[in-house]
Amino acid sequence: MSNLPERLPKSSRFAVLASGSGTNLQALLDAYPENVAVVAGDKKEAFAFERARAVGVPVEHVDPAGFSTREDYDRELAQRVAAHRVGLVVGAGYMRVLSPVFLERFPAVLNVHPSLLPSFRGLRAVERALEAGVEETGVSVHFMVEEVDAGPIVAQEAVPVLPDDTEETLLGRLHPVEHRLLVGAVADYFSGRLGA
Repeated sequence: MSNLPERLPKSSRFAVLASGSGTNLQALLDAYPENVAVVAGDKKEAFAFERARAVGVPVEHVDPAGFSTREDYDRELAQRVAAHRVGLVVGAGYMRVLSPVFLERFPAVLNVHPSLLPSFRGLRAVERALEAGVEETGVSVHFMVEEVDAGPIVAQEAVPVLPDDTEETLLGRLHPVEHRLLVGAVADYFSGRLGA
């Protein structure tokens, strides 16, 4: 069996939401260069936007400062993303909680999270796993719902926590798993192997 992801039909267009450096985005761009229709997010300086621009993928920056409510922000974000005619939205290091105003606009929204959900939901998952002294953590890909990191899990893999791990070393082992599971989940979604 090949380690390369399956190719998606060109009609399988998806958006990526990102707030940071964009390593998960890069894995998706590498796997599906013809299918990432837009990269959107809240932080103008996010390196994820540079990754997108470098390969000619449109960027939609929506500054939260211009909106009085989360719903108003999400409405604008959803409108900008929907204009790119996508069949899926993927959260890849997007650090804002999405409201139903956004979630209900699209057939499905997938997210990747650095823990074995339901453990360590929300922010600082890796740091909290280390503080708790657990022997293993991992990566989960799930459908987004309004409650943080509470949607149905579609892929999950454990990663051992070593006695001398730091946040940096543990993240170094979690990231490749995130990339692989997220790339696989996108293929599974478009092939019909996942329900929404």
